[in-house]
Parts: sequence; C-alpha cells; structure tokens
Amino acid sequence: MDAKIWAGSIFGGEWVTSRAGDAPVMEPATGDEIGRVGLAGPEDVAAAAVRADEARREWAAATFEERAAVLRRAGRLFEEHAEEIQGWIIREAGSIPGKAAFEAAVAASECYEAAALASQPSGEILPTARPRLSLARRVPVGVVGVIAPFNFPLILAIRSVAPALALGNSVVLKPDPRTAVSGGVSIARVFEEAGLPPGVLHMLPGGPEAGEALVADPHIPVISFTGSTAAGRRVGEMCGRLLKRAHLELGGNSALIVLDDADLDLAVSAAAWGSFFHQGQICMTTGRHLVHSSLQEEYVARLAAKADHMPVGDPATGQVALGPLIDERQRDKVHALVTGSVDAGARLAAGGTYEGLFYRPTVLADLTADAPAYANEVFGPVAPVMPFSTIEEAAALAGDSEYGLSLGILTRDVMKGLALADLVPTGIVHINDQTVDDEAVAPFGGVGASGTGSRFGGGRANVDAFTHTQWVTMQGDIARYPF
Repeated sequence: MDAKIWAGSIFGGEWVTSRAGDAPVMEPATGDEIGRVGLAGPEDVAAAAVRADEARREWAAATFEERAAVLRRAGRLFEEHAEEIQGWIIREAGSIPGKAAFEAAVAASECYEAAALASQPSGEILPTARPRLSLARRVPVGVVGVIAPFNFPLILAIRSVAPALALGNSVVLKPDPRTAVSGGVSIARVFEEAGLPPGVLHMLPGGPEAGEALVADPHIPVISFTGSTAAGRRVGEMCGRLLKRAHLELGGNSALIVLDDADLDLAVSAAAWGSFFHQGQICMTTGRHLVHSSLQEEYVARLAAKADHMPVGDPATGQVALGPLIDERQRDKVHALVTGSVDAGARLAAGGTYEGLFYRPTVLADLTADAPAYANEVFGPVAPVMPFSTIEEAAALAGDSEYGLSLGILTRDVMKGLALADLVPTGIVHINDQTVDDEAVAPFGGVGASGTGSRFGGGRANVDAFTHTQWVTMQGDIARYPF
C-alpha cells in the first residue's frame, strides 16, 4: 500500500487530489516521516458530499445480495491484506503487534456482520382501522458522515462505515490525519477492490475545519462521531441546531471494582491490561481502580511491580508491552495529570517518567477524589488506586463521574457483581473482566459524558443508527373524502 498518495475522494475509481495541501505521515516511535497524505478542506468535503448524495440512490436500489457481496469481499480483503495493514497500524498509531492484529481481525468481522444486515427484515406490518395495508419500514438515511479518531483508527472507522454501506447509505469518512493510512486509506482501498460503486465511499483526512464542514453539510443527515467528549459536545451542538442525528461515542474514566473475595493475582493481571494496553489510549481504559481496603496495599505493590517490569519501546522493532504515545501534546497532558496528582499528595508507586514519547506504565496510590489523574480522563498508561470499605461505597465511587462508558467488577460471587452493577450508571459492564473489550456483534456505547448510548455494533443498534423509519399505507382504491 503506497502511503505517498493524495488521499481524497474516489470519483469514478480515481483518487482525486485534495485542495487543502498535504501532510506527513509520522511514526511516533521514531519521529520519522513514513509517507504523505492529502488534507481535505471545506471545499473537498462539499464536493464529496454532493457526489455521495448522487451515488447513494443507485447503491440503495441495489439488491441486498449485491450489497452483501461487496461487504463479504471487503472482509476477505481485510484478511488477505492483514499483515500489510497491521504494519501501518504499528508504525502509524504506535500499536504493539497484538493490538494491530486485533484491529485487522475486527475490521474483517465488522464487514462480515454488516453483510448479514443487508438481508435482515426491514419492517413490520402495522394494525390499521381502515381497509388498507399499513406498514413501517426501515430505509437508508442517505449519506452518513463518519469522524474517527487516532487510537484504534481502523476499528473506530469501519464499525460505522461497514454497516452504513450495508444498509444502503453512502459514506463520507474523515479519519484523524495522524492515522490517515490505517484509518482511512486502507478502508478506501479495500472497498475499491471489493467492487463498491464509485462515489459511494469518500475518504478525506482533515482537521477541525474539515470536520465542521462535514457536520454542517446539508447533504449529510447523520453524523457518527468517535472522539473526545469536548469535541463531541461541539458536534452534538451543531447537529442539534441543524436538526441532524448525531451518534456520539466519547470519552471515559472507567472504574474497575475489586471486591474482597477476588483472586488477587488474576485481578492485578486484568488491571494491568485494562490500564496499560495501547498505552492507555482507549476510551474504555481502566482509569480508576477501586479496591477493597483489605486488599489495597498488596494490590498496589503487585501492580507496581508488574508495571516496573513491563518493556516499553518501538513496537515495530522489539517485543514490547507498550509503544509510544501518539504525540508530544498527549504525552505532556498525561505527565501534567500525573505530576499534578503527586503534587496534591498522591504516592507514585511506579512509573511517572518518560523518554521521548515512551511513557512508563504508572501506578498512583493514596489519592484523593479530586486528584487530577483520578478525576479526569488521562488517555495514558496511568492506574490510580482508591480504596473502599463497603459495596455501597464502591458503587458511590464508581458512579461519581460525569462519564459512564465501561465498568469492570472482579469477584468470586458473580451475582453480587451483577447486583453491584445495577447501582452504577454505565453503558457496558464486564463481571470478572477489566473494562476494555469490543465485539462486532455487541452493542457499544456509554451514557452521560461518554456519549449518546449504544449506537454501534449488533444488528439492532446498527439498523437504528443508519436507517430511519418510514410509515407506508396502501389501498386498492382512492379514498373518498367529504370535500
């Protein structure tokens, strides 16, 4: 896959040069430029939206077999080109190989699951008091705008692109320009090879101006956004003013609750994965460790020991557990939250240092609830540990956040865990697992500042997200009226 490409819209099968210039594709681990991509501006977005609106009608009119066949071919292509795509995810996003392999596998699964959507029943017969047939049917929304982030660039784009296409929509995709190859070019190339008709999918990397143009464009009635809560609020506000539907999957500060009967070895292993996987740059990352007071001291010691022994480095050249953070801005934000917490009295049990963009996995103890690294989403490899004494206190601590994305509960008594989950507002619950997980067949989403609920994954959520309900009646003769 050639990254030295003008990434833009596909018109008639040809890649069209962006009018807003180009930008380097950087490798966070080395600081090297590994390619260049075009950057879209508002004019590019407007042109793509018009072309997508034109192309959607023929695509929506295609048979479900035709749409499903394209999605199945796309799934096979993701599998066939997995090694190449994984290489870009490793170098461009700073991912370890296992995480890159997971992304490629999920991308294929998303396409296969989306293919099945095309043949799902599309409506229901309604009762009516008049001599006619009355039905409700699901119809494509038209053009879907997808805005995807850098951290899981392939998954967080394809999970909207694939079902939207399968259900008969066209798509304008804006990946984060920092991961435009793995989160954009790879998807466009796969669907081009899979036989998607020209004009149905447009891929335009760009910054905030391109994103605003995408949200504001009158040809795009639905926006699927994954990113920070601050940016999501702006997207939601714009969509509200424009009376558009917005599917928002935003930030999190997810809690892992460790009850007093949990297996400590297994709990610490799960906790390390939840906080340190992909350098903590995941919306579902375990951001708060709530540990029963009888286990807290040993838990902190074991988690800190594990953190101290985790290798950090370039995932393209060595066997490491953590790669680099995405850029200096993110690194400085993480470090400021850690140092601010230590300055406020927290104990640094492990980590808290960095070289370049490589941040050591960090464990913080003896925190207060207002410590910056505990109260805020860090988006870095930081594990703040807070003790609790009772189930009620654990529930109160877990629920004391504006976010409500994912919750993990570790206990030998799963029914106790389920009862505890009922006390915490959250979109996702994992009993006897940490907070990070995703499957193409499962609904995904959070509440509160984490987003607008489960709008991705699973047949029902995807149909709700990318179609709207139309009421249709039919009768044999024209109705008679007194006028």
